[in-house]
Amino acid sequence: MSSLAPSRRFAVLVPVKPSAVAKSRLLALGDQVRRDLVVAFAVDTTTAALGSSLVGAVLAVTDDVELADELRQLGAQVIPDGTADDLNGSLVQAAAEAGRRWPELWVAALCADLPALRTDELTRALAEAPSGGASFVTDAAGVGTTMVVAPAHDLFVPRFGPRSRKAHLAAGAVELDLVDVPTLRRDVDTPADLSAAMELGVGDQTSKVTAGL
Repeated sequence: MSSLAPSRRFAVLVPVKPSAVAKSRLLALGDQVRRDLVVAFAVDTTTAALGSSLVGAVLAVTDDVELADELRQLGAQVIPDGTADDLNGSLVQAAAEAGRRWPELWVAALCADLPALRTDELTRALAEAPSGGASFVTDAAGVGTTMVVAPAHDLFVPRFGPRSRKAHLAAGAVELDLVDVPTLRRDVDTPADLSAAMELGVGDQTSKVTAGL
C-alpha cells in the first residue's frame, strides 16, 4: 500500500443514468427489474464508497430525482447531469465542482454498476493511485474501465466508453496493477455479468431485487 495513503482522501464521482433509460441489456429480466437494478446498483456502489476511510465525499451525478433523494439519504451529495449525452464531459464538470467544494480532496470517478463492490477493495485501489497524474482500474473483461483517479481535477482525464482501457492509456493515465480487487472490476451490463457479481456477493439492495430471480 502506498505510503501516501494516510494523507490522501477522495471526492468520489458516481454518474448514474435515469433508471428509465439505463442498462438496456438487462431488459431480458423484465423492465421493472431492470429499473430496480439500476437504482440498487447505484445504492450499493455508493454505500461501499461512503464506507471507505479514504473517501471524504461522494458526489452523485444524475437527473433521476427519486434516486437523487435516496442517495442523499445515504450521505452522498448530488448534482444534475449537465451533459447527459456525454459521460466524460459530465464527469469533467463534476470534477470541477468537486474541486470547488473540496479543493483538498483527490478525484475518483467510479462506475455506478458495481453491486458487489467491497469497501476494502476500493480503499486498497485508492491507496495505490500515483500522485503524479491520472490512473485507472480495468474492468473484469480487461477492455473497459471501472474507476479513474487523479490527484486534482485538472489532471482528471476520463475516457469512459468502448475500449476505454486503451483510451485511458493513450491519454497518459496509468493502469493500476491490482491483483485482488474482483468486486471493483465487476461492473454489470448483462445478465451474465449480474450472475458473476452475485457469485462475488452483492450488496443489500441488489440482493433484495435479485431474490426472486
